[in-house]
Amino acid sequence: MSGELVVLGAVTLPGVHRSVRNARRFLRDMLPPGHPGLDDLMTVGSETVCNAITHTASGDGGWVTVSLLAGEGVHRLEVADDGADGRRPRVKAEDGSESGRGMRVVEALSDRWGYRTDGDRTIVWAEFRSENSSENSDRGLSRGSSTLLAAAFQGGEQ
Repeated sequence: MSGELVVLGAVTLPGVHRSVRNARRFLRDMLPPGHPGLDDLMTVGSETVCNAITHTASGDGGWVTVSLLAGEGVHRLEVADDGADGRRPRVKAEDGSESGRGMRVVEALSDRWGYRTDGDRTIVWAEFRSENSSENSDRGLSRGSSTLLAAAFQGGEQ
């Protein structure tokens, strides 16, 4: 990625589980209908917002902020929580359990992901390569979502 990122939009939501749906709606509204990578972006948004609400101070009367940025050849999703308990986001080893797969999904569907801290807050970000992202293009985010998502749920490689 080169160049500056431009904020396309941001929303701050209460730390309740219905906010996951509202975050998906926000992301859906930020890109043109039928955008090929929209499903991946909304899935990653859902996972990261749910994690923030479940595992940080965002879920106990707190807030979570969802931002969508774009730059030359990339869209970036950022989810900021109200403060973690000292643990940081990580991809857990596959152990066959039904929970704890959120960051595996994020890793599988995004081209790059990571986090940064801002005081007590953690901002998880995920990037999706695309063409003309800064112009809110209708081409190019998807990376074969179904194959990657299946690999994430089965513990396979990309």
